[in-house]
Amino acid sequence: MLRRCLDGAIQWLESTEYMEPPIPSAWSGFVALWSRPKLAFFCSAKCPGEILLRVLKWVPTLTGRDDVVLASGFHTPVEREVLRLALRQKTPVIVCPARGLPKVIPPEWCAQMDEGRLLIATQFFAAAKRITAIRSEQRNRWLAAHAEQILVAWATPGGRLEASLRDVPFVKRIPL
Repeated sequence: MLRRCLDGAIQWLESTEYMEPPIPSAWSGFVALWSRPKLAFFCSAKCPGEILLRVLKWVPTLTGRDDVVLASGFHTPVEREVLRLALRQKTPVIVCPARGLPKVIPPEWCAQMDEGRLLIATQFFAAAKRITAIRSEQRNRWLAAHAEQILVAWATPGGRLEASLRDVPFVKRIPL
């Protein structure tokens, strides 16, 4: 179960159940990243400033690590900032949009793809052109099922992120 610590500490979740979720229905980029261990990162759109500061201190710890690939939808402001920093420090990243593949790939992503550090993977087909709350919840569950580790920076109590990750079985708090 997902639980929120009163002090706002970042939580770490590990799946203890074996699940066989569907593989991505579409991808673009360095496909070999999908077979590496994934650390799924989630953060609600409304995040306290102190959590943002802790996340900004955490991101550099991913630099140079070959044992994990950072994966997220990178939709919320904090997630987008994590993506920006991760790409700058050349951390391998999997972007999982809550829709089909984008028709236009941002130029800064193309260089990362060419260097084997970026994959865009989605469970949605091309007809899913818009991001919706339901698709975001589906994507969160799908990504959590595929990830070996899950880091939830902030989940608004009673919010959609908390609800979509409610079935993740084990919570382990990590210090930042």
